[in-house]
Amino acid sequence: MSPPLQPGFAPAVITVTGPDRPGVSAATFRVLSSHDVQLLDVEQSQFRGRLSLAAFVAFPPEAESKLRSGLQGTLSSYGQSVTVEVSDRVQKSHPRSTHMMVVLGNPVTARDVSRIGQTLADFGANIDRIRGIADYPVTGLEFRLRVPNPNPGGSRTLRAALAALTPELGVDIAIERAGLLRRSKRLVCFDCDSTLITGEVIEMLAAHAGREAEVAAVTERAMRGEIDFAESLRERVRALAGLDASVIEEVAKAIVLSPGARTTIRTLKRLGYSTAVVSGGFTQVLDYVVDDLGIDYARANELEILDGKLTGNVVGDIVDREAKARFLKEFADAEGVQMHRTVAVGDGANDIDMLSAAGLGIAFNAKPALKEVADTSVNNPFLDEVLYMLGIPRSEIEASDLEDGNFHRVPLTP
Repeated sequence: MSPPLQPGFAPAVITVTGPDRPGVSAATFRVLSSHDVQLLDVEQSQFRGRLSLAAFVAFPPEAESKLRSGLQGTLSSYGQSVTVEVSDRVQKSHPRSTHMMVVLGNPVTARDVSRIGQTLADFGANIDRIRGIADYPVTGLEFRLRVPNPNPGGSRTLRAALAALTPELGVDIAIERAGLLRRSKRLVCFDCDSTLITGEVIEMLAAHAGREAEVAAVTERAMRGEIDFAESLRERVRALAGLDASVIEEVAKAIVLSPGARTTIRTLKRLGYSTAVVSGGFTQVLDYVVDDLGIDYARANELEILDGKLTGNVVGDIVDREAKARFLKEFADAEGVQMHRTVAVGDGANDIDMLSAAGLGIAFNAKPALKEVADTSVNNPFLDEVLYMLGIPRSEIEASDLEDGNFHRVPLTP
């Protein structure tokens, strides 16, 4: 739709650029108001101390000369450059962006953006706008795109082409449909081991039994999807038979959160998201993490303990890949959230069903079997990349942290 013009008015685009200083916008609109200019559209931005103000306006053609000289005379004292481009027809309003794309890396280079831009062009996609979304712990750029076939599934081949660039360029690329749907996410569910925390709990327990290497080998095969998870879990738990139950608390105290995990959960809760964790690990250890982070929902396996010793068995049904998806649906129902408003984050084959069921499935430093079904992948060790993929910029995260007295940046190891 084109905006209606007042009778006898001609459309024009006015641009003001220069150093960002107080009063530039006020002076610009003061001059425009003195010539009874009609405002049709305005956009202003500040970038690294430089101001850019653009206005789509309309005014009587005979006022052009005075308007131009008035703007240039007034704004020159502010160090601004002014252009006035009069058109003989009303410009069409800018088409709505259909997709949002986030590019994350350390670093992100001009070559990366060049290759991504060319891939977009090859599919007829147009970049409407680019903005920086993060400068820590990775560089993040957010792109507004127009994709020729915006219907669900219409951008599948483009997604595949962008995904193919990830290992080549060493950056993470996430693309989603734009609009209210992207902002509607309300429940984020995480796997625990090697996702929310850095290690595998069962291997930490097995280390106390002197069987860590044996158990780790089975874990690796299970995460790759080479053996059934339930079968592998029973095999690994048998290796724990006879361990003193006090070992559980030792392991819980030794857990290390993934970098950015605390920031991610804290920020999601501030924004009103519900958070959950579903783990093929064990409730006796997971409860420590849940209480520490204030997570809303949690499900995991339960180790059998008799007379203060681990028996080598699991109590009840095993939390396998089907159960993880079922629990995600259970959490969503409890929150009154539709499944397309959920996000799932995991790293192994045991997370395939959960990520497939979620509205957005994110593979976190994952095995190939999970990457194949995930909507996007994080290949850096920082869990806060999840926030950027949801469109939450670092500046807003840190502004909230400053208000609460929680702001700090951990120095990154080269």
